[in-house]
Amino acid sequence: MRIAIVGAGMSGLCMGTKLKAAGLDDFTIHEKADEVGGTWRENRYPGLSCDVPARFYSYSFAPNPGWSSTFAPGPEIQRYFRSFADDQGLRPHIRFGSEVAEANWADSRWQLRTADGHEDAADVLVTATGVLHHPRVPDIDGLETFAGRAFHTARWPDDLPPAALRDSSVAVIGTGSTGTQITAALAGEVKAYKLFQRTPQWILPVPSHTYSSITRRAFARFPALSRLAYQAYERLFESTFGTAVIKDGWQRRLVSAACRLNLRMGVRDPDLRRRLTPDYEPMCKRLVMSGRFYPAIQRPGAELVTDRIDHVEPGGIVTADGTLHAVDVIVLATGFDFHAYMRPMEIVGRDGVTLAQAWADGPRAYRTVSMPDFPNLFMLMGPHSPVGNQSLIAVAEAQAKYAMGFIEMLRTGSARTVAPTAQATDRFNAELRAALPDTVWTTGCVSWYMGQDGLPELWPWTPAHHRELLRRPELSDYELVGVQAS
Repeated sequence: MRIAIVGAGMSGLCMGTKLKAAGLDDFTIHEKADEVGGTWRENRYPGLSCDVPARFYSYSFAPNPGWSSTFAPGPEIQRYFRSFADDQGLRPHIRFGSEVAEANWADSRWQLRTADGHEDAADVLVTATGVLHHPRVPDIDGLETFAGRAFHTARWPDDLPPAALRDSSVAVIGTGSTGTQITAALAGEVKAYKLFQRTPQWILPVPSHTYSSITRRAFARFPALSRLAYQAYERLFESTFGTAVIKDGWQRRLVSAACRLNLRMGVRDPDLRRRLTPDYEPMCKRLVMSGRFYPAIQRPGAELVTDRIDHVEPGGIVTADGTLHAVDVIVLATGFDFHAYMRPMEIVGRDGVTLAQAWADGPRAYRTVSMPDFPNLFMLMGPHSPVGNQSLIAVAEAQAKYAMGFIEMLRTGSARTVAPTAQATDRFNAELRAALPDTVWTTGCVSWYMGQDGLPELWPWTPAHHRELLRRPELSDYELVGVQAS
């Protein structure tokens, strides 16, 4: 049996490791870039770090005793994934520079075609394309006329380290997690720094502790410490933040109070505090976690601009009040297309059903992993995965393990094809949508979480419930073709 995986980021590497552990070596990981790592390969902006504790943002079966701090910086996380690919023997299975353009179910197999014309065939297709990999570039009049350098944060030039910006005037558009991290790194360190804010964000203060060399040596010598740390962070994360977003209780009130107190105590100037105060509940948008943003935006040379951007001229950004903000560099911290999933890859399932047709009313899946009419297809980080209240590595592990259960059925000949029924998928999505109004994401804000139906494309239950649903498949919810009689 042959398996094709699309993407060599965090989830694709996880899937490849699960296959190797099961003795399945006939698989190819198609990666469009020239290195593994996904979003951690693409993003190299100053101040980049993960907002999940590093000892939890690791594979549970491959801890890293050498993490430098509680919240690891981006380059360190990328090194972890590169080393993981080496240690697990995955590189011989990866075809770099191989962007899958089309996957077509024909003759009971997936027929793949890449952008460079390469063709492949597989019995099982696993999409591991991530959730934040298609940069969202705003439509700003005149942006192309700017005389300086302008780029998205996911396309940060290698020849532009922070030191090279010391004598420059820098404008950053966007105040999400990326914008706040760049602000913490560059404000006060460049000649002039302007942060253009459309919507203020709630900030949860999370100081990052640096691990001593003694601590790192202890974790390397006693592997049990890594397992205990992982379990401790998992319980802490899921019992507080993981629960706060999906139901109103003491967890939500605690996070809300911490955000409000952080703003009140962290910003001295009343006018600046007013402009930084959101008009929605904390966590309605993706919560920004930073202990450095408020001090940074108050440094000399830093300015928060809240007037609407009208257009860009060769010399800088012009706001609606007519002010020209002269800058040398424009950084677009404007996020990603959260709703793209596997697209723009064209996927054609059984009887010619396309992904566009299946998702005409918005992305949907059965238990976040599979879809009717698309046999032997498994999605990692598929629609409504718990990306808003869980470590994505933990999500990928649960989904990969679920997919492996069906792959074992296919390998042993228990079935030739598997796909959830339309009825089971409809029932699951109806239950999911009925639970969404109880979440904090529907309390009154506009965010990139929202789908075309006006509801967030997120998991409305606890992370533990996601693991439970994926622990044991309901075979009655699946159409199993070629099932052998017992």
